[in-house]
Amino acid sequence: MNQTKYIFVTGGVTSSLGKGIIAASLAKLLQARGYRTTIQKFDPYLNVDPGTMNPYEHGECYVTDDGAETDLDLGHYERFLNVPTSQANNVTTGRVYLSVIEKERRGEFLGKTVQVVPHITNEIKERMQLLGNSGDFDIVITEIGGTVGDIESLPYIESVRQLVWELGESNGIVIHLTLVPYLAAAGELKTKPTQHSVKTLMESGIKADILVCRTEHELSDEIRQKLALFCNVKREAVIQSIDASTIYEVPLLMLEEGLDVVALKKLDLPQKNTPDLENWNTFLHRLKNPKHTINVGLIGKYVELQDSYKSILEAFIHAGASNETKVNIISIHSEYIDSDNIAEKLNGIDGILVAPGFGERGIEGKIEAVRYARENNLPFFGICLGMQMAVIEYSRTILGLADANSTEMNPNTTNPVIDLMEEQKTITDKGGTMRLGSWKCDLKEGTLAHQIYGKTQISERHRHRYEYNNKYATELENAGLISSGINPDTGLVEIVEIKNHPFFIGVQYHPEYKSTVANPQPVFVSFVAAMVKNKK
Repeated sequence: MNQTKYIFVTGGVTSSLGKGIIAASLAKLLQARGYRTTIQKFDPYLNVDPGTMNPYEHGECYVTDDGAETDLDLGHYERFLNVPTSQANNVTTGRVYLSVIEKERRGEFLGKTVQVVPHITNEIKERMQLLGNSGDFDIVITEIGGTVGDIESLPYIESVRQLVWELGESNGIVIHLTLVPYLAAAGELKTKPTQHSVKTLMESGIKADILVCRTEHELSDEIRQKLALFCNVKREAVIQSIDASTIYEVPLLMLEEGLDVVALKKLDLPQKNTPDLENWNTFLHRLKNPKHTINVGLIGKYVELQDSYKSILEAFIHAGASNETKVNIISIHSEYIDSDNIAEKLNGIDGILVAPGFGERGIEGKIEAVRYARENNLPFFGICLGMQMAVIEYSRTILGLADANSTEMNPNTTNPVIDLMEEQKTITDKGGTMRLGSWKCDLKEGTLAHQIYGKTQISERHRHRYEYNNKYATELENAGLISSGINPDTGLVEIVEIKNHPFFIGVQYHPEYKSTVANPQPVFVSFVAAMVKNKK
């Protein structure tokens, strides 16, 4: 196949309908048919990337191998496809405008008036085709963030209109995701919001090729026919997306509805074969038929919003299925933990994960949770800040360094066991300046980390600014806090653990970012297994 085909996914009526899950599900089906498929997300906000955004605002910030701080939807793409994403897979309006303004400053527009059309739209179109032009993919799915009709989405919608026209017949199609609400008082589903949404899209010059309708109730043939007629699509192109018990069921629901078949037909591509979803179905079977149940205490400070720890929650789903175990996540706000209530807070908990985060708020509660887990043989797993809290707790309790702390929380501590890297001390810009992306880590043989991974070198993704202070490494190691993973380039400690404990490990990196359905993350798998074993 010579030309890359493009599928654009837009949304209407309301946000949070699940464009990312639909895009990832379609990509999974196309991949399972033998097509090289990737997905990219275009976000209409003016931030250059989500790296400086509060998790309460935007959910978690997902990090790719090449160090891009991206939208959490890229996590869904990787979890479904088991293919790494990159900087090119996520573009924001801020990045687009920054690029165009920098070009204007360099004089690249030869003195012309710089406008949204054609300069911004040309930049968007160029980025939309970046992955397609690489020659690595047969089909590129592009998710457009926001809702059709939003002012900030207009340049993207216009870019899609132009690109579909330029690509020519059957080389670019548009899937429009809308809501068909159920009115309990009337006892019926309503199609009018979808009709209005499609009309808004058509006012921008775009005809939807496929309608995906989110609904809580089955769409009748009559409703499908009505939507087809008034939204100007074929009857077979009205796809129902009913609420599912897990997002991992959605590819099977879309297969049942024939979304992939309709898309391939419109792109004038052969169906090839029946999608190979054997491994996917095995995963789903194990997920739905657990033999064990465990309760994990997620100790964090953004626990009110589930999306703040999206990749962690999904990694537990993968690890749970791998162990045929149902993992119940019990969110515990670290700000409200102290030595008096910790036993009560962790009552009925089989293990704790101390989550990543930034800033001083709630860290004493995290330190208290680490101490309790260590002293009471409760399986413990610390990620990023969680690992740093383990180092601080051990320094305070075992080494007797009462004021041991991170200079992030207390710049004046006399025992900065966690400190800012030298090269970070002169940085004033916050965006994109942390230790980001994939870094190597050498594992010491005979340690828990080595046992978990089964090899002596790994590569994991990072997103942090403060590090384990090597000045305390020998003292801590002698006292029993083992440095089992070291970065070969910087000598920085990446993993700490203690012996003679059911499971106690802290990692400086974010293992959750690399967990997929096909390859559950090893530390999560081992953590779940340890909790099951410890509970017996």
